[in-house]
Amino acid sequence: MAPNHHSKILVLLLVVLSMMMSLICGDTSSPPLTLDYYKSSCPRLLSIVRKEMECAVLSDTRNAATILRLHMHDCFVQGCDGSVLLDDTVTLKGEKKADQNKHSLRGFKIMDRIKMMVESECPGVVSCADILTLAARDAVILVGGPYWDVPLGRKDAQSASNELADSNLPGANEGLLSIISKFAYQGLSVTDMVALSGAHTIGMARCENFRARIYGDFDITSEKDPLSKTHLNNLRSVCPAIGGDNNVSAIDYETPNLFDNSYYQLLLKGQGLLNSDQEMYSSMFGIETKYLVRKYAEDGLEFFKQFAESMVKMGNITNDDSFVNGEVRNNCRFVNSLSHSE
Repeated sequence: MAPNHHSKILVLLLVVLSMMMSLICGDTSSPPLTLDYYKSSCPRLLSIVRKEMECAVLSDTRNAATILRLHMHDCFVQGCDGSVLLDDTVTLKGEKKADQNKHSLRGFKIMDRIKMMVESECPGVVSCADILTLAARDAVILVGGPYWDVPLGRKDAQSASNELADSNLPGANEGLLSIISKFAYQGLSVTDMVALSGAHTIGMARCENFRARIYGDFDITSEKDPLSKTHLNNLRSVCPAIGGDNNVSAIDYETPNLFDNSYYQLLLKGQGLLNSDQEMYSSMFGIETKYLVRKYAEDGLEFFKQFAESMVKMGNITNDDSFVNGEVRNNCRFVNSLSHSE
């Protein structure tokens, strides 16, 4: 028991150190983003993005979660620089086929269309990174979520990192301390983590990512994991013990198409679909996270307020290299040098 106890203390110390270092670094190197960055160069930008997102969500409500997830996965790798949108080429290995992305990311055609419409209005002006950040905000609003102002002025990276996609992005079966450390590495607090996890209120999960949760060794009537027999059987009908990896289930099965605080209310019942979500309420290390889950479950307006603040904070994670060597891509899938050569 002693070695295990010591190892847990060491993990906690590393988490705290990681948070301190990331916050220090974040305060000293943040290129400026402004609300009126495209006021003169592309005044209709916001209305163009909003119109295209309205069409996308109207055609399929899942597209809201799709674009929101795409933005989050972009920001956790090299900062919010559009690197997640790059296709693989002979000279560049993108992030789309990383283990954490290859089965979960969609929405690239939506981004292609928005970029095409923006380019027709303001050629060579607006970065794909900025378009994705705006589209994520509009996606949330269109399914009932909060509004927030989006600072703009990002550049598109000319590089991507398949390796960082796998190491930086939280996994569905990951433990709470590990997830906290990954958010801290990005300069995001525990409060940010719990609030941003609320994006799962409109998310879907693949069977592969919740199979361990519904076939694990736990008592469905226990206080820690009180999954009802009916709910458990419904999940198992979607996700067999073997096969069906790509079958999907709503993470918030009560209001899957509405951005609200139902997700947190399910965690209070022990009905979080993903282990990584339920850990925020059930883990022995989750003293602060348990308090925040209760807070957002009881007060939807407080959740909306914090989610908006945390989305701005996450959207401001910058790639300093892209501000020096970045560009405004003509095509979100390829760097301009490749587009020009073709």
